Amino acid sequence: MARALRPSVTVIGLDDTDSRERGMCTTYVATRVAAALRLRGAQVKHIRLLRLNPAVEHKTRGNAALAIVTEASAENALSTTKSVIEELAVFQDERTHPGIVVAEEPISEAVQEFGRRAIRELLDLEAAEAAIQSAGYLSAGWKDERGKIGALSAIGASAAREEWTYEYIAYREPDRWGTPRDVDLDSVFDAADAYYPAAWDTVDRGENEAVCIPNAPGPILYGIRGDDPHTVARLAADIDAEPVHAQALFETNQGTDVHLGETAIEEAEDGRAYRVTGEVVDAPTTKAGGHVFVEIEDGTGRLPCVAFEPTKRFRDRVRALQVGDEITAVGEVGDGTLKLEKFAVRDLVETVPVNPTCPTCDRRMESAGAGQGYRCRDCDTTAATKELTPIERDLEVGWYEVPPCARRHVAKPLVRGGFDAPIHPER
Repeated sequence: MARALRPSVTVIGLDDTDSRERGMCTTYVATRVAAALRLRGAQVKHIRLLRLNPAVEHKTRGNAALAIVTEASAENALSTTKSVIEELAVFQDERTHPGIVVAEEPISEAVQEFGRRAIRELLDLEAAEAAIQSAGYLSAGWKDERGKIGALSAIGASAAREEWTYEYIAYREPDRWGTPRDVDLDSVFDAADAYYPAAWDTVDRGENEAVCIPNAPGPILYGIRGDDPHTVARLAADIDAEPVHAQALFETNQGTDVHLGETAIEEAEDGRAYRVTGEVVDAPTTKAGGHVFVEIEDGTGRLPCVAFEPTKRFRDRVRALQVGDEITAVGEVGDGTLKLEKFAVRDLVETVPVNPTCPTCDRRMESAGAGQGYRCRDCDTTAATKELTPIERDLEVGWYEVPPCARRHVAKPLVRGGFDAPIHPER
């Protein structure tokens, strides 16, 4: 008997339909596309939320692109997605330039590599258009069509990634958009405690803030992130809030540090994020606005690092560094400065040189002159060099991170594990 043919698998990439000021979100557009496909009889297997390079200039806060994996035909997928975008995208926003790309699996290695690069590099529309044409994909765009870059990247990154985290997003009833969200915060904090650490960055206990509830005037009521789909769904079910209009589960690359590369300081480029190891060469300083700066070097060059004011208590960790400490600094480089997301203390200065102590009177000796060592004027005792005395440090060897209220979507929380030193997680 002839074997039944498996349905073709189509991947829809979409991006740049949202608006920070006017309150639309590409994740909501993707859920509406998925719902429209199901109404047309097509199975939707996954909705994937890909966080691309956070240094991209043209972005909303998280630089997300969406990939919908479906058994719809490419033509059906394109027409359905176009209809939803034309209904929902905020074309009035000068920063919004939607794009769609539709591909049939298998996704070529070239497109997968494009997706990997988009997470760490800055790519342009010309390169995206060339890759779309070369692969023979269907596509559509509006205005400047810049969304095609993220759409193709979402397809490539979705195919290239093998491990996922999850986000469960609940959406508001449309007539409530732009109004204050009605969520019982006690229920959010209780649920966050109950499901931590499998669900993370739900709240920031230090700032008493529900991180999962956005401030923007968009359709999202709350978003719950975690390591598995069951945990995020159960946590969401325990939250007392206004009526939910729709909900969706996304496979994501959030909380993975996939945006980071390794480099020597001399090779660090603006617009990319890195892990860089070096020695602290200038004492930390606090500048206007409460931003804390510290400089490191690794033998190839020097690199200023900054903990911005919104990173709150993390700045105290940076202030506790001293000249001579060895650290691994992690973050995006812009204008020649690394914007700290986390750092690892590799080696701490634990002693400082001081004038030697007189063995007779137990007082500090004074310099006897240039190159002449030290002497006690009262006892006439001498010493050739300074002595080392232990100092107390407010840091330990291991990893420190910004608090949840300041964490980038793609940055990996320490509580997720897999780090190469002890961790000091923020909650």
